[in-house]
Amino acid sequence: MLEKFKRHMSKCFLMKDLGKAKYFLGIEIARGPEGMFLSQRKYALDIVSEVGMLASKPVSNPMEVNHKLLQVDSKSTSPFCKEPVKFWRLVGRLVYLTITRPDLSYSVHVLSQVMHKAREEHWDAAIRVIKYVKGSPGQGILLRADSDLKIRAFCDSDWCGCSRTRRSLSAYMVLLGNSPVAWRTKKQDTVSHSSAESGYRAMSDALKELKWLKRLLADLCVRHEEPMDLYCDSKSAIYIAANPVFHERTKHIEKDCHSVRDAVKAKLIATRHVRTNEQLADILTKALGSSAFHYLLSKFGVCNPHAPT
Repeated sequence: MLEKFKRHMSKCFLMKDLGKAKYFLGIEIARGPEGMFLSQRKYALDIVSEVGMLASKPVSNPMEVNHKLLQVDSKSTSPFCKEPVKFWRLVGRLVYLTITRPDLSYSVHVLSQVMHKAREEHWDAAIRVIKYVKGSPGQGILLRADSDLKIRAFCDSDWCGCSRTRRSLSAYMVLLGNSPVAWRTKKQDTVSHSSAESGYRAMSDALKELKWLKRLLADLCVRHEEPMDLYCDSKSAIYIAANPVFHERTKHIEKDCHSVRDAVKAKLIATRHVRTNEQLADILTKALGSSAFHYLLSKFGVCNPHAPT
């Protein structure tokens, strides 16, 4: 079928077969008995070289814990960036780097919110991300060959995470077997009145991705008959999904309640509780310390074959 398709495309367009992909749009593809490894090593080193940080000392995590980068107003003592275009270009390149680097999602999410009024402290934070990338430029994701093709997801939220708008942050990580295939960090559209509500909205966002991935696997003739596991560290959000009676406090999230609860009832998903220190999506919602950051990163399915042994 593949050969027939290529012959047909050759008749329609001027093209040639270069074999299996090894490098595509900055993404390096390596194949082995363990599976397929995707990284952006050359692209990452180009970013580090462009900023002039090849000789810098690496850092262990991309962003400082308890940072206040979003609390920037007219009273800030930090001056504005002298070259804002340089900052915009750097953040834009980091956005593309998150294709194979889920560990950068939160830091890039924060930096992208301050591009309109970038200050020197924001530039320093971006440089810290570059120092982190410099320490692991070849890190990427491994799509394992021994995957059981079962989908499971981790969703998390940071209640009132934005210090300016007090809107919460939603994040999810979707694994196919033990391989990461989808992740996202996004600020919620409205202000949540409780941590349970913010967690429930995060479950709703993850559900949308799970539905799409299940349809995609079905198109590839991969059936997923069992309920997809959705892990959340908020017991309150899990109770709301299991409770058939609408509580007065959940009227304002009725749409999300319907979607998640219907999915549980239809056995499309099965909600599971996970401890906070085992919540993989936690790395996508806040800046963590070095030990917690690398512990969760080790469970992500990412690896760095270029790291010294």
